[in-house]
Amino acid sequence: MDTQIPSFPETAPGRPARPAPPAPSAPPATQAAGVFRAAARPAAAGASVVAGGLGVVVLVAAVKLLVHLVTTGRFGYSYFVDELYYLACARHLAWGFVDMPPLFPAIVAAVHATLGDSLLAVRLLPALAGAALVLMTGLMARDLGGRRFAQGIAALAVLVAPIWLALHSIDTMNALDQLFWTGCAWIVLRIVRDDRPQLWLLFGAVAGVGMLNKHSMAFFAVAVAAAVLLTRERRALRSPWLWLGALLAGVIFLPNLAWVVQHHFPHFEMLANVKRESRDVSLNPLQFLAQQVLLMNPLTLPLWLGGLAWLLFDREGRRYRVLGIAWLGVMAEMLLLDGRPYYPAPAYPMLLAAGGVGLEGWLATPLWRRWRAVKPVYAALLALSGAVLAPLFTPLLPPEALIRYSRAIGMSQPRIENHRLGPLPQLMADRFGWKEMAEEVARIYRSLPPADRAKAAIFGQNYGQAGAIDLFGPALGLPAAISGHLSYYLWGPRGYTGDVMIVLDDERPTLERLFRSVELAGHVAHPYSMPYQHFDVFVCRGPRQSLAALWPRIKRFG
Repeated sequence: MDTQIPSFPETAPGRPARPAPPAPSAPPATQAAGVFRAAARPAAAGASVVAGGLGVVVLVAAVKLLVHLVTTGRFGYSYFVDELYYLACARHLAWGFVDMPPLFPAIVAAVHATLGDSLLAVRLLPALAGAALVLMTGLMARDLGGRRFAQGIAALAVLVAPIWLALHSIDTMNALDQLFWTGCAWIVLRIVRDDRPQLWLLFGAVAGVGMLNKHSMAFFAVAVAAAVLLTRERRALRSPWLWLGALLAGVIFLPNLAWVVQHHFPHFEMLANVKRESRDVSLNPLQFLAQQVLLMNPLTLPLWLGGLAWLLFDREGRRYRVLGIAWLGVMAEMLLLDGRPYYPAPAYPMLLAAGGVGLEGWLATPLWRRWRAVKPVYAALLALSGAVLAPLFTPLLPPEALIRYSRAIGMSQPRIENHRLGPLPQLMADRFGWKEMAEEVARIYRSLPPADRAKAAIFGQNYGQAGAIDLFGPALGLPAAISGHLSYYLWGPRGYTGDVMIVLDDERPTLERLFRSVELAGHVAHPYSMPYQHFDVFVCRGPRQSLAALWPRIKRFG
């Protein structure tokens, strides 16, 4: 079955049907125009393409899914810090949150309602998203004219990229973000290939929903708009479909936009605080680009860089130049706005698909046709590199084995934030210690006199601490946590007076200015957790002002 993007009718009412564009013809055997040439489809029936190329892509997607499912919950790796926060947001659904739009928490809530909040249930969504990204990339290569090798090598490049090994091993909005960007790129491809401007309406729908998942969708939308203006696709400006698509995207995004305005643009406030606090590692443009090479897997560099060249300069590929210029636009935005290294990741699948097609055409030229081993050797090297890098980015090894492995190969995850590290890199360390922390708080809570327990509030300094209490606390007999961090601040003190508070991770002198009695009650630590998760726990009584009056001072958007 030939899988295609859902699309609108070929003709609008009252308009004559367009003839289908001719399929690209194969270049003469003696001709080698351009470094990369797309190999033409054979004249055989489409079934052979499906049985060959699509079969390989599906196999790679199945491997991707299996990798993430079988590694879930092994070797003590538990919930990632952000997952705790998303589960908390799923219990407070709204049209927006301090640091994100509403869609992802709503999806988390739906998963929780149907499958529960076990680690496997939480990780099923990103694992499926990773498999879907492999499929979409391989099918984009097919739609660009690629045959089995082009489709398979593009899909394999997604599988072995460290950035996607990492992002699909935890449940965050980034896993879905890849799909919305890639879906929009695929739609642009079909608009150009089939001359179907009606698909701008579908582009608007996907972009609008993507904006409800993560605001960074705007980066790709702006880059595509600039690319349209700079290429022959600007003819779409004369068509109502592009403008209707833009209008549809705006209408879909409008509820979240209204929420953001009503709450005085809290995300911008958070980003400004992050920059002022120097939380993120500062990279110059050369360092940023070097991290792109590492996060995408150095051996995929010829593929995606060749894909960019094929889109921009090849006689056949430049028909889709709008996609290449869109990628350049995304990178310009990231460099100008100091984006984090993983932000442009959703823009790479279209380059990998184009690179697969270009490489396939190049290897079909007379100069390289005799070197038949190039294809299997490159594929084998990609697979081997993925196997070498995978333990650093997804939990394939126990912590001690990971530490030894990282030292042995002289590599680790690149640092994204400036936190002090323990024995594990942050992406792994932030999966440890949360349940143990909740158990220590439960011990302290149970030690309180009954009268104090009845009114005790548990205060976490960040959403990870509060989220862990909210996830593990009910089974331990704990009340819901409060915090001034991000969206927890919006949920307020939950009716607590502050007469008795269990405060996590604070300084005694600070607490003594706020309470008449401050008692050190316990300590939290885990050998593999982040050092900032090693802290004291205090029981505080006799507030010098009510918690409601104090609340505006504990706001922390950072």
